[in-house]
Amino acid sequence: QVQFVESGGGLVQPGGSLTLSCVTSGSTFTLYTMGWYRQAPGKERELVAFIRSRGTTGYADSVKGRFSISRDNAKNTVLLQMNNMTVEDTAVYYCNAGRTYAGTYQPNYWGQGTQVTVAS
Repeated sequence: QVQFVESGGGLVQPGGSLTLSCVTSGSTFTLYTMGWYRQAPGKERELVAFIRSRGTTGYADSVKGRFSISRDNAKNTVLLQMNNMTVEDTAVYYCNAGRTYAGTYQPNYWGQGTQVTVAS
């Protein structure tokens, strides 16, 4: 079992930046691929980014070049730096942990989510 403490969500203006933080509990953090999903009202849940235990990353086309995922294994923490944000980035963002198989990320554990709102 993995538990998460998510923070950093809130209100930001279009073009602004926001950083999400996810601190995990347990001693197996380094064994997991970590990721961020998001879900906006009326839209399907989508994978935003993931980072493998060795640091390999993947991004959704909609955020590539704007968002950056990183991890600090010593602190059991994964970050999502979001830049040049648009109203389409408004969603509940979920931290998660899982495995990567054949290049596909499969989440197994989920955080409660944090609201991100992009508006003037």
